Amino acid sequence: MESEMENPQRLHVQPQSERLEAQWVVGFVDGEGCFFVGINPHPEMTSGFQVLPEFTVVQHQRDIQLLHALKQFFGCGVVRRNHGERMAYRVRSLEHLNQKIVPFFEQHPLRSKKKIDFLKFRRILLMMQDRKHLELDGIEAIRDIAAKMNTGCER
Repeated sequence: MESEMENPQRLHVQPQSERLEAQWVVGFVDGEGCFFVGINPHPEMTSGFQVLPEFTVVQHQRDIQLLHALKQFFGCGVVRRNHGERMAYRVRSLEHLNQKIVPFFEQHPLRSKKKIDFLKFRRILLMMQDRKHLELDGIEAIRDIAAKMNTGCER
């Protein structure tokens, strides 16, 4: 693991033991976070599809302590290897998304265009609470919203 002396341009990283501040989390997620909804064929589901909402933050493994700090901050989720030297903090539980992640970003709004993705993500979660994901027309409505997420522009 490289030290600050080897790379003086590295930003100072908060150690895991420090409590993260809400506005720091907002800014970090604005830059590094992702609200994603996957829709996969699943013959055992009532609609024939499974809807998989996920909140994710990915970092190089040298900054894994940031992901563990986010897990501690939100009190949910997992930190796992994403790909190669990339690690990911992920929240997939509907209960945790609805009770911890969504309320936090409602109370502390994102400031970038990622806020638009968050609002679409929240809308899909509300549709799932209303059991719309169990009907084919609900799946199509969710698919239409999800297709307009994470594009880098307003749609």
